[in-house]
Formats: sequence, C-alpha cells, structure tokens
Amino acid sequence: MSASQIPTNPHQLLLQERLAALNAIELTIQDESHLHAGHAGNQGGASHFRATIVADCFSNRPMVAQHRLVYDLLRDLIPYPIHALALTTRAPSKGNP
Repeated sequence: MSASQIPTNPHQLLLQERLAALNAIELTIQDESHLHAGHAGNQGGASHFRATIVADCFSNRPMVAQHRLVYDLLRDLIPYPIHALALTTRAPSKGNP
C-alpha cells in the first residue's frame, strides 16, 4: 500500500480490518463523509462509506443475506462511528480466478 492509498479516516481502517474476515477477492472502500458535511448523521465525527465487496462467501446467497453477513461484522460500529454504509456485494464470476 502506497502513502497515497493509506486512508486518512481511522474508521476506514477499522472497516478494512473487520471486513478482512470475509476473505474478499475484491474490497474497495470509499470515504464519502465529506459529502455529508452538515448532515445530522455526520455530527460528532460519524463517517459515511461506500464499499464494494466480491467474496466467495456470497455464493448462492441472495443480496439481503450478503449484506447481513457484512453488517453482522460491523454491528457494534453502527450508527457510530459509522453512520452509513452503502454496499455493493457479489460472488465472483465463475470465469474469474
């Protein structure tokens, strides 16, 4: 990880650590907190994120069950310090390594 890739929001690092349990093939987390400045959910430093997760553990599970797996890992972090998390989840395509 280069210096430009190191998250400046400590909550993003916490998300990465927790979501490592999914053994994701792809994990992208974007900090969107700046887009919510002044929003009630941003008060006190609560963070807003968008995550894309591709993982084998999502295979044969509907989207709701995929999201439930993610939120179960983060239960104690919501609604603070993470106020919002927009998720895109999927199992890897059969043609992908």
